[in-house]
Amino acid sequence: MDDGIIHWNVDPEIVSIGSFPLRYYGLFWVIGIALCYYIVKRIYKKEGIAIEKLDSLTTYIIVGAILGARLGHCLFYDWAYYSEHLIEILLPIREVNGSYEFSGFQGLASHGGTLGIFIAIVVYWYKTKSNVLWIADRLAIGTAVTAAFIRLGNLMNSEIYGKPTDGSWGFVFERDDMTPRHPTQLYEAGAYLLIFGILVYLYNLKKEHTRHGLLVGTLFVLLFAARFIIEFFKENQVAFEDSMTLNMGQWLSIPFILMGLFLIFKKNKTKEVVEV
Repeated sequence: MDDGIIHWNVDPEIVSIGSFPLRYYGLFWVIGIALCYYIVKRIYKKEGIAIEKLDSLTTYIIVGAILGARLGHCLFYDWAYYSEHLIEILLPIREVNGSYEFSGFQGLASHGGTLGIFIAIVVYWYKTKSNVLWIADRLAIGTAVTAAFIRLGNLMNSEIYGKPTDGSWGFVFERDDMTPRHPTQLYEAGAYLLIFGILVYLYNLKKEHTRHGLLVGTLFVLLFAARFIIEFFKENQVAFEDSMTLNMGQWLSIPFILMGLFLIFKKNKTKEVVEV
């Protein structure tokens, strides 16, 4: 480290087991999901809700998050490639010199993951007739932590980094170049952990009188507003964004911010009964 500059050259692979590489990115996804489950499980226990119902919901959430994140990346960021390689959208393989190799899912979009989770909750509600906003509120608290760990995984991959700094501080991602850059992965991870703290505070603040949708609405507004702002310090992820006034991440954040505002300020016409 020179002055305020950190040279970053971490190998994304922890170890290879045969042809299967164990990567930090996947590990951090697992840690983030596990922490989310632990946090929401404590909430369920505190409120006297059967853990079996959380276990059933978790399956929906994991499938929705991964499918949504994968489809979001392929559709919004790299459709030109994946439209000609449809099999690679849902399988962790990539075509190399006419044959397929295991590659893992190289490309997951947080906006798609968020939408996938919300759709999973709606499907769960449809099958169980549970209170969808009550569930989303509790899940929002743990989701903020998961989002932070995903960004730490991006840091280990030396990806989704920022624009050059003035040269006196920043991260040098040596796998790409020797330019000091904004460590935007850490900016986002720190913001998401702060949002987690805010959500915990709101949950503990007279939770019995809290309107359903307030917590998930607050998550949407704060998380995607942070994402929108930090995008100004990021390098564009794909070439077509260079001609855009706002990049794809910012455009995709706007609907979530608006939805969050709606959930925060909506008024319940009747007192809602919690059925999970």
